[in-house]
Amino acid sequence: MMNMDESNPAAVPMAALDIQGDGRWLSLHNRFVSDSKGKEPELLFVGDSLVQLLHQFEIWRELFSPLHALNFGIGGDATQHVLWRLQNGELDHINPKVVVVWVGTNNHGHTAEQVAGGIGAIAYEIHKKLPSAKVLILGLLPRGKNPNPLREKNTRVNEFVQQALPTLPWANFLNLDDGFVHSDGTISHNDMYDYLHLTRAAYARVCRPLYDKVKRLLEEQDRMVS
Repeated sequence: MMNMDESNPAAVPMAALDIQGDGRWLSLHNRFVSDSKGKEPELLFVGDSLVQLLHQFEIWRELFSPLHALNFGIGGDATQHVLWRLQNGELDHINPKVVVVWVGTNNHGHTAEQVAGGIGAIAYEIHKKLPSAKVLILGLLPRGKNPNPLREKNTRVNEFVQQALPTLPWANFLNLDDGFVHSDGTISHNDMYDYLHLTRAAYARVCRPLYDKVKRLLEEQDRMVS
């Protein structure tokens, strides 16, 4: 169902190329590893810019900071980049109860099945390093003002991930698309200011169900311990 082996480039860990030449990606990764030392987060977010930007809005401080959350999001990351980061120190010093994964929309050169396999490989890596943690995979959002092939691909990625969930008993899936695509097929700039990244209002909207799901998973974990 999901190709997670070495024949799938989306499931092979790879450091991001330093295209700009300023070393920012590796510096961020190293900062995450350093920041995690001495921390005891109950909740960890990993992923791309949709994770990274969430940290800048009030909704993060309102909902997730009180849960002792860490944000390991890097803009532009694809599944193989997140997988590399997780294999190279970002999970080594922490033991969160829940890990939220939101990545895949930047895997432009990969098929929907390959992207889903990359997401599955991330879920397995988290389970290998944090066997008691729950993984919450967030569905890829639609993108582009008008209907387009990338939007269709993201929908298929979500379908592949959901079909594979029975093989990932420690993982859950949550679709955060609350109707971004209007009846005429368009997405509003009031929801996605550049037709990819969420506005403040859209983050506030999608984070409510996300918070509710995370709280339920944390409570389940606490019951298992007690």
